Amino acid sequence: MIPIHVLNGPNLNLLGTREPGIYGRATLGDIERDLRSQAQGLGVTLDFHQTNHEGELVGLIQDAGAAGAGVLINAAAYTHTSVALRDAISGSGVVAVEVHLSNVHAREAFRHVSLIAPVCAGVICGFGPDSYALGLAALAQLLRAAPASHD
Repeated sequence: MIPIHVLNGPNLNLLGTREPGIYGRATLGDIERDLRSQAQGLGVTLDFHQTNHEGELVGLIQDAGAAGAGVLINAAAYTHTSVALRDAISGSGVVAVEVHLSNVHAREAFRHVSLIAPVCAGVICGFGPDSYALGLAALAQLLRAAPASHD
């Protein structure tokens, strides 16, 4: 089985009630449940986390890299501000896919720039909870194709 860490940044614990016109009504628990179901069919295991603290996300990325796991990350607001997350992804050697529920390019200009995208294998945004599902499928495919020992 291929290990994948799903990392969620600040305010994502409020999904379902926070600005539902932008983020929808699905909760983070709903997204986790759906991903766990999808993971079985993809032959991957999931380690799911949410934190409002940047340093904790840095540690989780480093832990994933040390474990040889892939990372599916919604860094939320830290996407646009965190050099520390960028450096953790590049420094740990982890294969990461960035996801967002909303289409960040159709929103405020400050959301158009991702500091982590250049060190991620890809970015998926704008498909609501399906962004996670698409990202998980893409990451699983990338990790299966990569020369590594996940079993």
